[in-house]
Formats: sequence, C-alpha cells, structure tokens
Amino acid sequence: MKKYIFVLNAIELLNQLVNGKRVEGVLYVDENTGKLTFKAYNRKPYVRKKDLLVKKLPWGWVKESMERIKVFGSFPKEYSTPKVMGLLEEHTKDAKSALIDRELDLIEFC
Repeated sequence: MKKYIFVLNAIELLNQLVNGKRVEGVLYVDENTGKLTFKAYNRKPYVRKKDLLVKKLPWGWVKESMERIKVFGSFPKEYSTPKVMGLLEEHTKDAKSALIDRELDLIEFC
C-alpha cells in the first residue's frame, strides 16, 4: 500500500538531505486536509558570544563573559612551591588591577 506524505518547505528539506544532513521533524495527520504531513524542525545552532579579553597577564589572562569574570593562571613546574606561591600572589594583584582599570575605563567611557 502506498502512502503519500506532503512535505512542508520541500526545497529546504531537499537541500539538507542532498548535503548529507539528517532532518528532524514531526510527522502528523493534518487536521484540515486529513493527509499525512511532514514538517521539519527549524533548528538553529546555538551561538555563544566569545569572552572578552580584559588583560593578558604574564602567566595567564583575565576575561569577561556574559555572566562571569574569569581569571586563569598557569605556572611552570620548574619553579619551587614558594616561588609559585609568590607568582600566584603577583598574578592575583595583576588581575585585581586589571579589573580596576576596566571599571575606570567604563566610567570614563560613559
């Protein structure tokens, strides 16, 4: 037994299939016509805004995202533990001063 399926947006659907992509959608019986119909979902990729670099530090960086302030630090293993602890203190001070500079720039900009 043959069944005919009506496809909404057939040209767009065909382009996706020709490009080797899968098409997600819903197969249903149309209330008005009573015919079997396929409607593809309009999936759009999630595009995340890139983090804004506030300042590049000697051992890492300070960045600002939509919801957070991010501080990254990476220290070489060749340094001793006390030296790394000192570098970590300096890194934190540099990150704090970068945030203060960012606030001052925002105030001057407004």
